[in-house]
Amino acid sequence: MIELEGIEKTYTRGEVVTRVLQGLSFEVEAGEYVAIMGASGTGKSTLMNILGCLDKPTAGHYRLDGTDMVQLEDEALSELRNHKIGFVFQQFHLLQRTTARKNVLLPLIYAEDYPENAEEMAEAALEMVGLHDRIDYRPNQLSGGQQQRVAIARALITNPAVLLADEPTGNLDRRSGAEVMAIFQQLHADGRTVILVTHDLELAEHAERVIVLEDGQIAEDRPVAKPRDAEHELATLTSVQEVDE
Repeated sequence: MIELEGIEKTYTRGEVVTRVLQGLSFEVEAGEYVAIMGASGTGKSTLMNILGCLDKPTAGHYRLDGTDMVQLEDEALSELRNHKIGFVFQQFHLLQRTTARKNVLLPLIYAEDYPENAEEMAEAALEMVGLHDRIDYRPNQLSGGQQQRVAIARALITNPAVLLADEPTGNLDRRSGAEVMAIFQQLHADGRTVILVTHDLELAEHAERVIVLEDGQIAEDRPVAKPRDAEHELATLTSVQEVDE
């Protein structure tokens, strides 16, 4: 599904040239669950922006479902991004004065044809993340974990080929983080392609494959022998909470 070949990204300011990504090449198969890991400054956010078609590489090729994204003009790139890629960020990026339902509907507003069944699609997406009873709640009426689940539902409403998650549990407590990771685990089990960007090894090992970046290069690309079970972790945290109460 994804092919990166010789990806480089360089920023130039005056006479200062900064090479952020240096010749990255790897592939992601449809239905894979991949974590891209690295410390701050290793280039993982830059790579995330390229994978999400929010930025273009200085050199190299990025093919998504056989289409070379580097060659597309901005309008075509924007349309393809809206249909093919779902984003989940550390910050939830929800509109504070509108409901969960309307937040989830936002990507469809920018679609070429607004679906007649858009409302039903939003409800189905929210049900998928366990928030069917919170459809008409505003963000300030939801917990942080629930807000992130709204963001996941919003990412899913266009039925994207790839779901990109950038530090999705960074603003959440442990239990809420486990709930979010359990959703990603289920999405992967349902055949979704999930790419998780993180600095946290424990989070990365929920995936079935980890790509480690160092100084803008791939230092390691390895399978995870036994991915962490988010459902089990969530059940354990729930049991501990019940005992404490």
